[in-house]
Amino acid sequence: MNQVEQAVRAAIVEILPDLPAAEITHDKSLRDLGADSVDRVEIISLLLHRLERAEPISNFAHIPDIGALIEHLSGGNS
Repeated sequence: MNQVEQAVRAAIVEILPDLPAAEITHDKSLRDLGADSVDRVEIISLLLHRLERAEPISNFAHIPDIGALIEHLSGGNS
């Protein structure tokens, strides 16, 4: 597991503390994991801060699942 994936998992568990970590799989979206719109913004904001990225949150609206989120944050074009 790379640094970005670890950061994504940590942020999700921090914002959704009742979510078992085993449920965080690449094919699920934040919504699938039970994150409402406020939770999703908090998760992305936390990730941008921790990964020292300056990027509009709106850039994440099209990202379909955790795998694509990790790819995007890793510098891929998802």
